[in-house]
Amino acid sequence: MIKQWIESYGPKNIQETEQALREIMQEITLAGLYRANFFKYAAFYGGTALRIFHGLNRFSEDLDFSLLEKNADFELEPFFNSVIGEFNALGMQVSLKQKIKFNTSSIDSAFLKPDTLWSELIFENTIPQIKLSVKPSIKIKVEVDTDPPINFETENQLLTKPFSFYVNCFTLPNLFAGKMHALLFRKWKNRVKGRDWYDMEWYIKKGVELNLKHLCQRALESGDWTEKSITKNQLLELLHTKINSSKIENVKEDVSRFVKKPNELEIWSQDYFNKMVVKLKIKK
Repeated sequence: MIKQWIESYGPKNIQETEQALREIMQEITLAGLYRANFFKYAAFYGGTALRIFHGLNRFSEDLDFSLLEKNADFELEPFFNSVIGEFNALGMQVSLKQKIKFNTSSIDSAFLKPDTLWSELIFENTIPQIKLSVKPSIKIKVEVDTDPPINFETENQLLTKPFSFYVNCFTLPNLFAGKMHALLFRKWKNRVKGRDWYDMEWYIKKGVELNLKHLCQRALESGDWTEKSITKNQLLELLHTKINSSKIENVKEDVSRFVKKPNELEIWSQDYFNKMVVKLKIKK
């Protein structure tokens, strides 16, 4: 099954094969969490949710979740056996290790990595004799926000591999709000995350409406906003300031390894994003 699953991605080289394998591991992890009733307590959000369920044309590394209600005592570890069991059922041995907290962060994290997968994969049909050496460095970070902001909506999305099951996910307007919060207020000092910009462009091109109330709540709880609401004009002012203070070449460099056609980024510039964000739609 795994071989056919990877071939369905049509990878053309080792890098694309590894990216496909990573996404397959992400979906198997979701299946294990589903079997453990994880989605009664949490919802899936972030770039990986956008790729798997809405066709975002870039690969993503992490699995990000938010509890449906605040719970400082929530832990990921009770769900580990179910996830590991799902991989074992497909002949894949993995380990999940909880990240030790050294501060008062509301994020509970764990890292999933292969212990002994395959020494190699050999494709005999559409990709003759491509071999993939599975490296121990392939890791998937799983994070749960145990102190989530309010004012978000969720919906069930269907996955059909490794079996048919539902994943509780943020709706698109709320995913968009979370992405805008990350782009505007990510605490990365002088670094940029090009994937934030790629996703923003995707949302705007698709005409997705942004849940401004949820964005405001996120900004309030992160300490980046003090007013009880944010208007569209205020949001645009924040975006223009962010765009004009960012080095777009650094943005492009950061995201290029996650997209199949980096030449699509050639149009990116401060002028391009300043004109793009004006087209942003707000959920009424």
